[in-house]
Order: sequence, then structure tokens, then C-alpha cells
Amino acid sequence: MKNDIFLKACKGEKIERTPIWIMRQAGRYLPEYRKIRQRYDFLTMIKTPELASEITIQPIEIIGVDAGIIFSDILVLPEAMGLKLYIDEGKGPRFERYIQSESDIANLCIPDPTEKLKYVLNAIELTKRNIDVPLIGFAGSPWTLFAYMVESEQEKDFKNAKLLIYLKPKLAHKLLEKITLAVSDFLIAQIEYGADAVQIFDTWGGILSYDEFKEFSLKYIAYVIERIKSKFDEIPVILFSKGTWQWIEEIINTGCDVISIDWTFDIKKAREKSHEKISIQGNLDPVILLSEPEIVAHEAMKILEKYGIGNRHIFNLGHGILPDTPVENVKVLVETVKTKSKNYHKINANEP
Repeated sequence: MKNDIFLKACKGEKIERTPIWIMRQAGRYLPEYRKIRQRYDFLTMIKTPELASEITIQPIEIIGVDAGIIFSDILVLPEAMGLKLYIDEGKGPRFERYIQSESDIANLCIPDPTEKLKYVLNAIELTKRNIDVPLIGFAGSPWTLFAYMVESEQEKDFKNAKLLIYLKPKLAHKLLEKITLAVSDFLIAQIEYGADAVQIFDTWGGILSYDEFKEFSLKYIAYVIERIKSKFDEIPVILFSKGTWQWIEEIINTGCDVISIDWTFDIKKAREKSHEKISIQGNLDPVILLSEPEIVAHEAMKILEKYGIGNRHIFNLGHGILPDTPVENVKVLVETVKTKSKNYHKINANEP
């Protein structure tokens, strides 16, 4: 690939500027995406490798980001395990049934990704042939998938999922163990088919208390990373655990190469707590991209300044880009980071 600056930053190697990519960068804020969306429903786009690849490539060509992330959804894995997925317009995703009992768990399979998720792997293969930047694969964390698989009412606080870990902890662990094997296999398969890095989305880790976060989320994430690293030690693993910055030391100890932080944590403090052991991704508030170009540039500069001189920063948002984001503001962000971050990568002439 011509541009591997993202991978170098993941590993802490010397780079001339800070790389940037954006969570949910392939999506509804792009007019080019909306044109495709007019013709196809969401699941069709995900499950058609040619469409998924085209959508993945759009922000690379239009916005100029330094990495692509395959266009998919974390809920394709529960579907492959046996939960039929539906996307209701205006209401979001839902499953045909939800996990409530031991027999429900027994009926789930640990899918072979080359069979039930081959459309994702084919999209990765196809995309890799047509880009000159790294490609990121991804999956939801075991706990986050658990929450969706259990929560039939789609409550924002996932109270039913949380109740299950308190009322039936053994049953909860049984489900988490099965999901963990499925997540591991899926991420490993994405790497085998060409993904240059993978990201684990622990979107709902922050709804748990400290002890439950360690027991029901972090433990299983660490096992996923261990399985990946046992086979592909050189492949960067990014961990995005939203709303859990107060436990950053524990997150770092999972074995990940990069932590992705949301906008509620100061990136300077995150760097101090990392002790330069890992790279840090983040952490602009997505709402800032709805403001004015001058404000976007100013806020981007604040984050670059807070991180300071160093090679372990990957610029990103603190969560996914919002659908009504002006494309021009995104371009301003990318250009600002690409040009202004050079000042934070001056290499001392006496350095080896």
C-alpha cells in the first residue's frame, strides 16, 4: 500500500504527521452513499460484497482518510449465530427472537465465518484490491453483542441484559463464552482475508459498574485479543470502550495495541496514563462537525496540542459521525489534521 501511516501509528513508529480516519465514515452523511441507499435496503448493501466494498471506498476517495473500515454492522455476527436480523426503517435493528434461557443459548451456533459471514470476507478481499490505505475489520465486543441479543425491548439502558448478569450470572457467562469464541473466529477470519487491523467496539461497556465491567466485558475482550494475537501478533488490535475512561489502566492491560477514547476524556491525561505502551485514537466530539469550519479546525488543533509531540496518536472522533454532518466540515477536519499535525512530528536530528 502507498499510505501505511495509520499502521505505523498503531505500532508507535516514526511518522511525519498524525493519521486520521473516522468512525462510521462510510455512511449517511455522504451524498454518494445516499444515492446507493435509495436503491437498496441496509442489509442488502451489507450482504452484497460489491456494494459494501463501494461504500467502504467512498470516504477514502472523497474525504481522503488514511484508513478504510469495512462497511458492515456488528449485528451480523448474532445473526450468523442463529438470530434472524431485521432492520426496521425508523426503529433500527431487531432480532426475530431474543436469548432468555439455557435452551436459547444451546440453539446458538459458533459460525464458520467462511460460510455464514462469507459476504463480509468477500467484501474485504474486493476492497483490498482497490485501495492504497490499510483496511480495518471489526466486531462488537462480547458484552455489547450480549446486550443486543438479550434486550428484547431495546431499552437504552439495557436493563434486562444487566438484570440477567445479576439474577443468572452462570447463564450470562455461558452466553458470553459462546459469543467470545464467535467474535474471535470472525476477527481472525477478517485478518486472513486481508484486514490490516481490527477494532473491537465495546459500545455498552460504560453502562456497567466497575466489578461487572471487569467480569462481564473486559475479561472476554482480553480473551478475544489473546486469541487474535496467538495467531497474528503483528496485526494491530484497537479497543473502543465507550464511557469507561475511568478504567483506562485495565483497558490497556487487555493486550490491545490502540485504545480509542470518547470525547469525555482528556487525551493528554489518556497519554499520561498509557505510559507510551500503546497508541491512542480519538477523540473529537462528533457534534463539533455540525458547527462551522473555523470551529472544526480550532477544536482539531486543541486535540493535537493536548496530545503533543509523538507518534502514537491516531486522530478520530469520540464516536460515530452523525448523519447530518456537512461533508465540507469533514474535509476541513481531515485537511487540518494532515497539515497542522506535522508540527508534532518533528524528528530530532540526533535521534537514532
